[in-house]
Amino acid sequence: MPADVALVRASNPGPLTLEGTNTWVVGRDPAWVVDPGPLLDDHVEAVVDEVMDRGGLEGIVLTHDHADHVEATHAFRLRAAEAWKRRRYGDDVRGRANLVPIFAARGDVDVVVADGDPAGPFTALLTAGHSRDHLAYVLDDVAFTGDAVLGSGSVFVATSLGTYLDALRRLRTLGVLTLYPGHGPVVEDGQAKLDQYLEHRLDRERRLVAALDAGRRTVDELLDAAWDDAPAELRPVAAMSLAAHLDKLEQEGRLPDGVERPEPPDWGEP
Repeated sequence: MPADVALVRASNPGPLTLEGTNTWVVGRDPAWVVDPGPLLDDHVEAVVDEVMDRGGLEGIVLTHDHADHVEATHAFRLRAAEAWKRRRYGDDVRGRANLVPIFAARGDVDVVVADGDPAGPFTALLTAGHSRDHLAYVLDDVAFTGDAVLGSGSVFVATSLGTYLDALRRLRTLGVLTLYPGHGPVVEDGQAKLDQYLEHRLDRERRLVAALDAGRRTVDELLDAAWDDAPAELRPVAAMSLAAHLDKLEQEGRLPDGVERPEPPDWGEP
């Protein structure tokens, strides 16, 4: 387990972000950053300060391209480079700051990484489900899980549920002990949390299948049966997970005819 991981949490609490988005600063001399977070000036400055206390920035890895995780990436990278230049050469030095590489599965990045690829000291693991491009980053016996596994509560699954479940099983097989999530507290017992997440999804599936067997076919009926614990403001998010579960049942030949499908929200997965 790396002994030197710092949390800088953004001030963007909400139903989907919990206490706020977690930015992780890993190691020192120099440090790496996992998910620079939202473009909030105080947050960017706090991450820059933490990085500078650790001897500068070596690189940035992104778990997925949702705005609350990546919006600050380029501004943070530039500010960190300028802060390092000032510390090294003084305020009067001019010239282009050297920018560290950004690693992610897609987008405006320097290195596109896929499942199993190295990303600095990390190994990328495809954890698509919450988003198509989602990666976790494994380092020794810990994993930085973004929105694949949260510190509390569950995540919504917007894409392939089967791929997501397989990813959770792979993380468990790797024997990761500590999880550093994109939201919520550090998970000290990673194995138990992964078991909990797998059981949660399988329980949703059991409840959904029971509702289908009972003849329920509309989105509202299925949500009432299998996602009755979802608060009203999160019902559109629950509908996204319902769609992923229905897709899985269809792929397995277990979906009855005449089932209504949720309409994807405007802010859904691109």
